[in-house]
Amino acid sequence: MDSNRTGTLSIVATPIGNLHDMVPRAVQTLQAVSLIACEDTRHSKKLLNHFNIDKPCVAYHDHGNRHMINKLLKKLEEGEDIALISDAGTPLISDPGYRLVAQARSRGITVVPVPGACAAIAALSVSGLPTDSFFFGGFLPAKSGQRKTALSELRGSSGTLVFYEAPHRVLDTVTDMVAVFGDQRQGFLAREISKAFETFMQGTLGELQQYIAQDSNQQRGEIVLVIAGGAEKNDAVTVDSEKMLKLLLKELPASKAASITAKICGADKKVMYQTALKYQGK
Repeated sequence: MDSNRTGTLSIVATPIGNLHDMVPRAVQTLQAVSLIACEDTRHSKKLLNHFNIDKPCVAYHDHGNRHMINKLLKKLEEGEDIALISDAGTPLISDPGYRLVAQARSRGITVVPVPGACAAIAALSVSGLPTDSFFFGGFLPAKSGQRKTALSELRGSSGTLVFYEAPHRVLDTVTDMVAVFGDQRQGFLAREISKAFETFMQGTLGELQQYIAQDSNQQRGEIVLVIAGGAEKNDAVTVDSEKMLKLLLKELPASKAASITAKICGADKKVMYQTALKYQGK
């Protein structure tokens, strides 16, 4: 061990189901480090044994684990290399690790990713929904009222929405999505990705709600919900919207003319109102 260097903290992705998704670099990294920090050591031991990785393991969680964070940081500062893994997929993506990484970086310790499986990205990639802009919301609140509030804040987002959900809450969550987004918003259910009972279902939120309600198997396992973004507002004043606005202004107040034009032409109401005021010389 080089006493003049700090160790490296490797954030190692592990399979979310199919063990063949374990990348060679992840195996090499886990075989080379001095210590592996796991979300659940009992769960991770099965994976490590499969790949003949015999390294000391410690349990690590972000919350209420200040002693463990300090212990790991001390080892890193003494030159030991440490790997962080979660139960499945990429650590920190709704899994523990953020506080350790933040503290390590603040102390000048090298932190590197070892990329691999991620359920959110895997589901998004096969959803058939736009992927150029998306929002990952992790797990929504467990209580319906708080969940609806969170969803309402995202109702106008034009990007695709991606969430993890617990199996016993998935029907209630999709029901709340129907209430907030409407039953015609497009959605996608990905369940047990890369596992024996892998299931994909695309349709409107109303169809997904019915599908989950009628098949109790869809309320089991690891679930990702991918939801289409809201329709983007058109900020441009088109020739058609301009003509309609001018006609309506002959008979209606600016606010009413702007509102009707926005609804019919799919334009932005505020933009139409400002345009109406401009035509009226105000």
